[in-house]
Amino acid sequence: MKSPRIALAALVLMPFVAVAATAPHGKSTRRFSGKGQLGLLASQGNAQGKSANAALNLVYRSGPWKHTLNLAAQYGQSQGVVSTERWSALWQSSRKISSDAFAFGSLRFEHDMFNGFQYQASATAGLGYTVIHTKSTTLSTQLGAGYTVQRPETLTDIALATPTHIFVERTALPSQRYAIGTLGVDYEQALTSTTTLSDKMLANAGSLNTMIINTLALTVKVSTRLALSLAYDIQDNTHPPGTIKHLDSTETANLVYAF
Repeated sequence: MKSPRIALAALVLMPFVAVAATAPHGKSTRRFSGKGQLGLLASQGNAQGKSANAALNLVYRSGPWKHTLNLAAQYGQSQGVVSTERWSALWQSSRKISSDAFAFGSLRFEHDMFNGFQYQASATAGLGYTVIHTKSTTLSTQLGAGYTVQRPETLTDIALATPTHIFVERTALPSQRYAIGTLGVDYEQALTSTTTLSDKMLANAGSLNTMIINTLALTVKVSTRLALSLAYDIQDNTHPPGTIKHLDSTETANLVYAF
């Protein structure tokens, strides 16, 4: 378990290091913003049932630098046992090269009790480009390379009359380390003055596994700070161990607060 602890520690400490390193000496150009959300969850795939989810997104801008921290958690129970447990952390720092181009570096860590991996951690770097940036539409992409460490595990479950799986035994397999290529797409479209459609995709592709995460969300503002959001999230690991399903999907209804 040393590898995930090191990755988690790096994710926790990196924001403070980056902010200190980029603090301007002259006139301040720093800006901090963020949003938190909380909602109910209906999930299908390896874990099914009702549960709760929460997320926190923080953004810190300092001159040409932009630092982003995303934290997310899902937890639920079914028939008296845990049916959903996933939490993830993503830290990314990017620096503008021109008005549209930027360089980035990111760290990601995830723990999921039901996707066949005890943990998945990655470090990537590369270049990005803002393809569209208007009042109503933004589209940016990023492409890079990096390294991942993951710990697969085999899960033994009790067959039930319902679709729910109760895993009774977990056997950790040797950790895997390999190079990856990464692709990210971030799209946002204002449909009206209060309604926004967004789609965010991240793909980390390597020789042993390709992980794809995509989140499609429709957000409606209630006030300047409060909003309601409906989201559909899919996560695909192309080569999970054993008989674990490769695709998980979740639908959420969230209350969002911006600050």
